[in-house]
Amino acid sequence: MKQEIAQKMRRAKERIENRHAEVQGSSDSGSPVFSNQNIKYEIGGRQGGVAMGGIGAMHKFVKSIGLDKVIDEKLHLLKIHKPYHESDHVLNFAYNVLCGGKVIDDIDHMRNDEHFLDAIGARAVPDPTTAGDFCRRFDENDIHILMDVINEKRKEIWAKQPVEFFEIAKVDGDGSILPTTGEKKSGMDISYSAPRKVCTSCG
Repeated sequence: MKQEIAQKMRRAKERIENRHAEVQGSSDSGSPVFSNQNIKYEIGGRQGGVAMGGIGAMHKFVKSIGLDKVIDEKLHLLKIHKPYHESDHVLNFAYNVLCGGKVIDDIDHMRNDEHFLDAIGARAVPDPTTAGDFCRRFDENDIHILMDVINEKRKEIWAKQPVEFFEIAKVDGDGSILPTTGEKKSGMDISYSAPRKVCTSCG
């Protein structure tokens, strides 16, 4: 991280801590803390914002490790690139999920957001229909090729980690309960534990 950015983040953290310190122990001002501010909204001419703020960093990471190049070298599903390559399609699906997409049609939200397109340096991305056609080109061998490409890149990244990185392994043991879409089966939306058997003869 650049020193200038680190300083800005540190100063921002200090400002927040100071604001919290001012509120703690202060007396009642007679009005709620949430007040009415004179906020104005306008559309910027040169600068734009994107809801998927981290997509630029993710795309920069993909380019830095050369994942897109290896996908194009190993995966051959398209006879002609008009204009999309195999990596464009694969990343299109991956970025759709990263940006909160649930289904293939959610790609439309991204391809109609000019600031998203600017963030990944693309004139356009494949539409849902074209993306669906790309999926249908896969056979079992192609799936294994794509998996191998990703796994090889994963090993390269792990190999670059310092030795101390491997000293501690953390396992996320979160037991969150998530809803399912099995609407027709009774009880699928709740957690169920079988009643414990009690031995009456054991006292």
